Amino acid sequence: MVKHKTRIMNNMPLLSDLRVFVLVARRAGFAAAAEEMGVSPAFISKRIALLEKALSVSLLHRTTRRVAITEDGERIYEWAQRILNDVDHMMDEVSTIRQEPQGTLRIVSSHGFSRRFIAPALSVLATQYPRLELRLDVSDRLVDLVSEGFDLDIRVGDDIAPNLIARKLADNRRILCASPAYLARHGMPKTLNELSGRACLVIKERDMPFGIWRLQGPGGEETIKVTGALASNHGEIVHQWCLDGQGVALRSYWDVQENIASGKLVHILSDYYQSANIWAVYVSRLATSAKVRVTVEFLRQYFERHYGGAAPQAEYLFSR
Repeated sequence: MVKHKTRIMNNMPLLSDLRVFVLVARRAGFAAAAEEMGVSPAFISKRIALLEKALSVSLLHRTTRRVAITEDGERIYEWAQRILNDVDHMMDEVSTIRQEPQGTLRIVSSHGFSRRFIAPALSVLATQYPRLELRLDVSDRLVDLVSEGFDLDIRVGDDIAPNLIARKLADNRRILCASPAYLARHGMPKTLNELSGRACLVIKERDMPFGIWRLQGPGGEETIKVTGALASNHGEIVHQWCLDGQGVALRSYWDVQENIASGKLVHILSDYYQSANIWAVYVSRLATSAKVRVTVEFLRQYFERHYGGAAPQAEYLFSR
């Protein structure tokens, strides 16, 4: 009986191998998973092989370019996510008791905002909480937090999908701006409708429809279709074009406030703006995760300290 129990225990899958499998399934490849973990693809392959041996199932179909999950693998994947989530919650409970959050926290945000604002904040957070392992992914598309395995999405803008939970980190808005050189050549626009005939720097960024600017004005919301010779899906490129005098841009006040203060850009049509508050978005209440709760509160205080505009401390459950 003792030998039988020992044999069973020896065949139990390791939690670390379950994490490797979940990551491979999400990334659809050994190389992508290895790159994220900082190990070799051979190491990933070995851990998957050991997990398959322990479970006596084939988890993945392997090809030369990618892997696909098997039917048995789908069932194990669902179980693995539940098991790993329970373990993470247990560690969060322990962290709450110790007042020291720990574990891996996967965060996603847009490219420009991550580089300028999120990355410096996380650098401070990592120093303050050395047992936290922070993974920041940058993407200008909306991600599925659950299926892609993210704990936290830092978003600019108030268009948040139904049934997600969010907490406002800071107040912000997008404003219209242009360089003094551009305004010297083309004049200061006096009405919003004038922009339809101007060179506008169009950007496709996350939730913003391409070439359609919806702004709040004295009479409520107004919509204008804009065009221009230059367009990009990267906000920092549009920002630079605006500084170069190439046209009118609709940019986050956080991005351009220093340029406006220095005179490199001019805030035009100041009665119009687009709400672009900063939100932390997640899928479970903050009370259930110490590492998410600490990170969200840290970011709220960090943004208040460095950029002003304190946000309320309430959570919001977005619904239809």
